[in-house]
Amino acid sequence: MSARTVDTVVVGGGAMGSAAAWQLARRGTEVVLLERFEPGHANGASHGSSRIFRTSYADPTYVALAREAEGLWGELEDESGADLLTVTGGVDQGAGPLGATAETLDTLGLPYEWLAAEDAAERWPGLRFAGKVLYYPNSGRLHADRSVAALQSAAAARGAEIRHRSPVRAIEVLGDDRVRVTTDTEELVARRVVVAAGAWAADLLGDLVPLPPITVTQEQPAHFLPNDPSTPWPSFTHVPEDGAPGASRFGGVYGLSSGPEGVKVGFHGTGPVVHPDHRDHLPELGQLAALREYVRHWLPGVDADATAPISCTYATTPDSNFVIDRVGPVVVAAGFSGHGFKFVPAVGRLLADLAVDRQAPALFSFRHHATQEAAS
Repeated sequence: MSARTVDTVVVGGGAMGSAAAWQLARRGTEVVLLERFEPGHANGASHGSSRIFRTSYADPTYVALAREAEGLWGELEDESGADLLTVTGGVDQGAGPLGATAETLDTLGLPYEWLAAEDAAERWPGLRFAGKVLYYPNSGRLHADRSVAALQSAAAARGAEIRHRSPVRAIEVLGDDRVRVTTDTEELVARRVVVAAGAWAADLLGDLVPLPPITVTQEQPAHFLPNDPSTPWPSFTHVPEDGAPGASRFGGVYGLSSGPEGVKVGFHGTGPVVHPDHRDHLPELGQLAALREYVRHWLPGVDADATAPISCTYATTPDSNFVIDRVGPVVVAAGFSGHGFKFVPAVGRLLADLAVDRQAPALFSFRHHATQEAAS
């Protein structure tokens, strides 16, 4: 098998890998993106119509990354002509870190507002509220499928080679600036490889990097039919207080409008542990029943029985922080599931930086994860 030489190979054509290819191509880098599946596939974590966008985090590292991403989403819309980000406003309530988030936003001078439950219910009659509500005006939703397609089309327009149905079989480090990537049909020898393989990260990387433990789960949100299509919906998160109606052992809930598909609601990171190649894509009936019970109490604006279950994967580190780092010629992006999509174009920028020897935030480093693991 003859080898072809390129500057950078990106492995994984989901959101993160596609963003890396776009950012690299914007810099004039020769880049080949290899994706195992066909365009628009539903095997990973980047498909579907809706993901929450928000800049509201307690940790300033994530706030800064989200603010950068917000600007880059706009640049991608301009470059691709696609409509990706819809601003709806967002609300959080319950036992989550609302106070810490507000303090961080205060420190950074970002907008937010505390609302009484009755005032929030007047603005968003489809939701029920209890206690204080934290409102963020610049939150909203991203169209996931359109975002991945836009990233790939924008990358290709700048010279990137996008190849679907090209599974990677092996990655071999040949030196500090030389790596071989093998597919079914060819070998690519590159200066750098960016591996953004989602739930398949551990399978592909093996012992090449000190990857922290990543738990892969099959998550099972659902779309619920709204009673009145004209009802406004913010993005929302809610950690019900212990003993609250609709509370369950599955913990926190998130939701947002998915446009014509209804209102998407799901538990966060509580699905069964799976291998991504051996999923049934079917809802776990206990979780689905608990989700409907939650919706019956907290979402009076939808029909809890008019349900269309969804299936996707989460790939999560022990402390839910991302992995964005590099060892030799291998750049790694992993552990994003559950809250990563909003950051996609900014993560692409970090990966492009790593490919030219710049550093990512320490929070995302192998060293951070090793320290966390040793302390646990």
